[in-house]
Amino acid sequence: MMPYLLPYRGRWIVMIVVALASLAATISIPLMTKAVIDGPVRHQDQQGLWLVGAAAVAVGVTEAVLWFIRRWLVARATMGVEADIRKQLYARLQILPMSFHGQWQSGQLLSRIMNDLSTIRRFMSFGLIFLMLNVLQITVVTAILLAMYWPLGVVVLVSIVPITLTVLHFQQEYTRLSRLAQDQAGHVATHVEEAALGLRVIKSFGREDYVYERFDDQLTDLYDTQVSRVSVSAKFWTLLEIIPNLTLIVVLGFGAYAAGHGYVTMGTLVAFITMMLSLVWPIASLGFLLSMTQESFTAANRIAEIFDAPREITDGPRDQAPRGGRLELVDVGFRFPDSASGDWALRHVTVTVEPGETLALVGATGSGKSVLAGLLSRLYDVTEGEIRIDAQDIRELSLDALRRTVATAFEDPTLFSMSVAENLRLGRPEATDDDLRRAIDVAAAQFVYDLPFGLDTRIGEQGMSLSGGQRQRISLARAILADPRILVLDDTLSALDVHTEAVVEESLRRVLHDVTAIVVAHRASTVLLADRVALLRNGTITHVGTHAELLANVPEYRYLLAADDELDDGSERECDWEEQEERARLDRDEECARVDHEVLGRRA
Repeated sequence: MMPYLLPYRGRWIVMIVVALASLAATISIPLMTKAVIDGPVRHQDQQGLWLVGAAAVAVGVTEAVLWFIRRWLVARATMGVEADIRKQLYARLQILPMSFHGQWQSGQLLSRIMNDLSTIRRFMSFGLIFLMLNVLQITVVTAILLAMYWPLGVVVLVSIVPITLTVLHFQQEYTRLSRLAQDQAGHVATHVEEAALGLRVIKSFGREDYVYERFDDQLTDLYDTQVSRVSVSAKFWTLLEIIPNLTLIVVLGFGAYAAGHGYVTMGTLVAFITMMLSLVWPIASLGFLLSMTQESFTAANRIAEIFDAPREITDGPRDQAPRGGRLELVDVGFRFPDSASGDWALRHVTVTVEPGETLALVGATGSGKSVLAGLLSRLYDVTEGEIRIDAQDIRELSLDALRRTVATAFEDPTLFSMSVAENLRLGRPEATDDDLRRAIDVAAAQFVYDLPFGLDTRIGEQGMSLSGGQRQRISLARAILADPRILVLDDTLSALDVHTEAVVEESLRRVLHDVTAIVVAHRASTVLLADRVALLRNGTITHVGTHAELLANVPEYRYLLAADDELDDGSERECDWEEQEERARLDRDEECARVDHEVLGRRA
């Protein structure tokens, strides 16, 4: 936390000085009361009474002014620290790898960046300064009380012991409940976010009551934890209220006896009791302040989990973006870092794509197509092997240079709550209006001009106001507008009808001549965009060739493209490829003619 305080160290130093001056004024008022009673009042000195009284009023006014200055300074400093940490935390979330985000619920991250940072800010603006001042006040006032009349001072000093024992007794349980409550608040936030984003699914299945019951269960758990935490805190407060009050009764009794026998003056007794009463709040608030300290430490630990998470994917030394676009995958292997089984998602993948060439990736569900597409822009890093662009390992490139070179349009596109133009310019902020128009035309996304405010129309969260096909076309236009050397289309046309798909594909043919392209294909019509096709099976490229070559010689490829629906329905289909090979040898010409007829019919 200290690095974030450095820019505000001047304010903190001034604030501490002001706080100490305010504390000195607070302590001096009882001493001035003693001086008034033992001096002008005792000797009936009216002029001295006015003089000392005016000084006491001046000290009181000074104390009030110092309080105001301290609160203003600490508010400015702590809000600045909170804003700086929040910016750093958000920036950290942007650079952490996909493997990190795959393990964390979004609600937990939201809880940390909002609730936990607010907890730390409240502690720094209130708890920390009061904890320091109260401990200092207890120490100084106790020393003064011992100097005034040590027997009564010992009574006050002894009363601090049970308070310390009480704090130590409840501290561990309160810390545990605070962490549990903060984690449960993150779960609740995750549930609310998921329910909001998935509202169409919930309503379409009529599961509003089920979702509400899950939310109610989570909220009840949070409520029970918070009640338990309040119960522990209430025990703090009860004991920390009783002990000072009992001490006050004892002091009043012994003090009256001492004053009656002349051991102390009346002014000393009044000052002693006044100072004793000034300790009630600092002592009673110790439990509250220490509880706040524990909550702040818990929040800081939760935030530190994000800052301490390994970055894994880091910038390479070269900031110059490749110009040629020759793509090589050399014995590439990948498995997810958090995979319990340790199975390989990709293994021994080797293929080369020349500049201006388009390679289609075809395979059943789970064969590794999307994983391979994600490796090209280093959403994940290869576990073994190399990916090269212009004979240069992409890990040697800075992430900015790589992502200027490689642009990806995903099957499930993400749009943000900003205008259509801002969404399109996400990968190329300096793009002109003419560039936007050309990208929109290629993606057949002219519907954006018919929106209420055209390109300035603000898209709702996740683009929920648009259809799936419209979102895909905006995503495709965004990737094209980025003007990359390598364009990756991860089944980007899956939500389009056959007529719109035909228009988009015709426009894409002109674009793909100028870039190196990787196209994840689920339809035969999309495959025809490619110069060559790579067939993936169980994470490995088993065949590479033209569409006609694979169609004629690879039964598995024919099987995948002959289906009228998706490539695979998610079930594990067992196919006897030897039997299909035998059948293929008997009527290959007839089979090829049938598939080609289907492809042409689908494109029509």
